[in-house]
Amino acid sequence: MGAADRQKDMGTQETTGADGATNMENAGAEGAGARFTLITGACGGLGGAFVELLAERGAPLFLTGRSRERLELLAQKLHEKYPELPVKTCACDLTDRESRAALFSYADGEKIALRRLVYVAGVDTQMAFERYDEERLVFQTRVNLEGAVSLINGFLRRAPLDGDTEILCVGSMSAITPMPYFALYSATKKGLEQFCGGLRSELKGRAKVTCVMPGGIPTRDDIKENIKAHGFWGRVSAKSPRAVAEASLKAVRRNKRRKIVGFWNKVIHFFSSLAPMPLRLKVIAKMWKGTEKDHFSEK
Repeated sequence: MGAADRQKDMGTQETTGADGATNMENAGAEGAGARFTLITGACGGLGGAFVELLAERGAPLFLTGRSRERLELLAQKLHEKYPELPVKTCACDLTDRESRAALFSYADGEKIALRRLVYVAGVDTQMAFERYDEERLVFQTRVNLEGAVSLINGFLRRAPLDGDTEILCVGSMSAITPMPYFALYSATKKGLEQFCGGLRSELKGRAKVTCVMPGGIPTRDDIKENIKAHGFWGRVSAKSPRAVAEASLKAVRRNKRRKIVGFWNKVIHFFSSLAPMPLRLKVIAKMWKGTEKDHFSEK
């Protein structure tokens, strides 16, 4: 993030320390004149990486997740580490329309000016589709797609479309092709990617829209085991939460339509695009049939 971006976030003045590092001084009371970054899934592994990275850069934060207690604890830790950083929190169930409306009502009541939306929340249930029940399929679909589209709509109704506003959605490499045994997740992430691409064209010159497409992100034990089970390709496609967050923020700053994170994921994408669809499906089914994930850790 450049100096101009930091000043737009904070309404701040910039000074340079003896070591050449940039320091930011808040120009007013907490939140006064600031434009906030709204981060969903803020208490999770990847969401936490975005939180820490943006806090380091002095960006005021509006954090949401399902647990009020975890959000309050996170805000407390941020205040201890970054005493001058404006931080707001509001719990939200992204699957619920009234809860999403309450999130924006809180923002309106607190007069939270928005600059950036980082939609991180996602449900990565992986199993044969016939084993889903109604609760699982509705939950995954609503968090991965409906919640994202709804929050983007509410965000756009409040953020100034001045060319500096940013919308960043975390998609997945799973969106590059249909995926047996990960079919619903792959479909929702493909829908998110296509939505972001269309929206980016609509908002050209007024807002930046990027869908980032990482591979595995080792944020939970079950994900780590899943990465390990997929052998070489699982290992090389995985990136740390911080690496994904850094690449994502850089991509949206440059207004990339989409960003595939990591060299090996670009290799996978290239060769997948060359392979006939029946071959792709056969290989994916063989790799993914023996593994499952049925866990969402943000409680």
